Amino acid sequence: MKSHFFAYMARMKHIKRWGIMRNTIEENIQEHSLQTAMIAHALALIKNKLFGGDVNPERIMALAVYHEASEVITGDLPTPIKYFNPKIKQEYKKIEAIASDVIWNMLPEELKPDYDVLIKSQEDEAENHKIMKASDKICAYIKCIEELKTGNDGFSKAKETLEKDIKGLNMQEVDYFMDTFIDSFDLTLDELN
Repeated sequence: MKSHFFAYMARMKHIKRWGIMRNTIEENIQEHSLQTAMIAHALALIKNKLFGGDVNPERIMALAVYHEASEVITGDLPTPIKYFNPKIKQEYKKIEAIASDVIWNMLPEELKPDYDVLIKSQEDEAENHKIMKASDKICAYIKCIEELKTGNDGFSKAKETLEKDIKGLNMQEVDYFMDTFIDSFDLTLDELN
């Protein structure tokens, strides 16, 4: 069987994020997924090493790599639209599920079980999914910092909202990450050196 799965995954680089915002720095879902995976991995390590967790950092990283996979079918629907009201949110979840099934069905049968949770439902991995979603919010927060640094104040409200959301997660690993790493994103390259 020939499979189009990875050809579709390669199209992640063509799906732009933040579609209803003016961006000074364009971002695609492939770039976003890598950053989310790196941060998700770090959050899992922090949870295990500092706060008595017992999660699999590599598993959580893999979940983050594929967390936007359905968007190669649907495109990126901006958060304010996706969550505009409960009916839209519910219907969009159905669309995402259909798109995920389409992507998953591109895989050879022998690989489908290994990609099932990565591409389709993540309900069986609630704790892992929670960490991955936290990293997704952190990445959006970082995007806001980067845009504000360029003078694009269109991201100021999003930054405020995300900051509240992140604090509201009440996750020790997230608080540690924010306290340890986030301030560096406000620095120039010369200041980092």
